[in-house]
Amino acid sequence: MRKVEIKAEKRSVVGKSMAGIMGRGFLPAVIYGHDFKSTPVQVNLKDFERAYLEAGESSLVYVNLDSKDLPVIIHDVARNPISDRFIHADFYKVNLAEKITADVQLIFIGEAPAVKDFAGILVKNVNEVKVEALPQNLPHEIQVDISALKNFTDQILIKDLKLPKGVEVKEKPEEIIALIQEPISQEELDKQLAVPEAGVAEVEVIKKEKEAEEGEAVVADEGEVGEKKNS
Repeated sequence: MRKVEIKAEKRSVVGKSMAGIMGRGFLPAVIYGHDFKSTPVQVNLKDFERAYLEAGESSLVYVNLDSKDLPVIIHDVARNPISDRFIHADFYKVNLAEKITADVQLIFIGEAPAVKDFAGILVKNVNEVKVEALPQNLPHEIQVDISALKNFTDQILIKDLKLPKGVEVKEKPEEIIALIQEPISQEELDKQLAVPEAGVAEVEVIKKEKEAEEGEAVVADEGEVGEKKNS
């Protein structure tokens, strides 16, 4: 894996004034973590976008600050809800001698024969997994080869993942990552879509029965009150 690096400089501007930083092509960020005092910084936005594309939020990035290379993980990012552009980032400084956990994205590769030959439907149950490793061993992604799915009964489980050396998955081994679902007819599909409607009708009937029972209970209560008054 290529060493991912990015240069940072300390930042004194905070709050609303940070808009000016972004206008100059920089991204506001903060570095904190293992044996490191939280420090506001700014990085070149385009450089950050390249680093994020390569490392994501699981692989190691080296931030150069004050002529020192700090090993970090991009711990969190904020984006503009309209433009989707980055507006802030957190760099978490790590200890290269201590294992950490991170969520790593699964990338599905290949072609499933059960889909190609039998018109099966590929169902992906898991898109990312939590792994543990030394920071320098954390992968950016884990590939899942779906060419092993040849029949409708075939599945790919967590325990089937091929992991880089020194990486351990912290998930249940028998959890299903992907499987092939048999194709269904239009008639079966219509039946499945009709189930919620039947459920609504059932609820309406129960609701009416409950209202009727409550009405009877009120009448009964009024009758009891009347008897007590007469007595």
